Amino acid sequence: MELKSFIKSLTVMHLFLLIGLSIFTVWVYFQINSFNTSTTGQGIFLYTVPIFAMLGYFGSQWVFKKMSSKIKLENRLEEKLKKYQSALHIKYALIEVPAFIGLFAYYNTANALPLVISVCLLAYLAAQRPNKEHIINSVPLTPEEKSRIQQA
Repeated sequence: MELKSFIKSLTVMHLFLLIGLSIFTVWVYFQINSFNTSTTGQGIFLYTVPIFAMLGYFGSQWVFKKMSSKIKLENRLEEKLKKYQSALHIKYALIEVPAFIGLFAYYNTANALPLVISVCLLAYLAAQRPNKEHIINSVPLTPEEKSRIQQA
């Protein structure tokens, strides 16, 4: 496995997820094109969106740390990177799903709260961009493996 192509594929995957969610956010906003801040008559959406957002935010961190901690130092670098990639996929999914739920809620209610929560999750997803330093800090690596990644 070539490290440059691995890092590039992670970056491209992250970028596509980010662009897709951004486009959907803009589309939903322009479909509704209004806000209301009423807390009455909004039904269950007003309560479930923040709960899903918190579960997605904290769950993504917890699951990623749990999966990353299961990577063993003795494994080959390729195997470590595949497990890291799987952990990232799940982390991104746990962030994106609540954002889509929030956008769906905004589309149905025009309440600004779900839209704001979804935009915050979008910003958090953008901050999770994969890079060499993140790999080095998240995966247990030997000094030789660290230098290979830094040189990639």
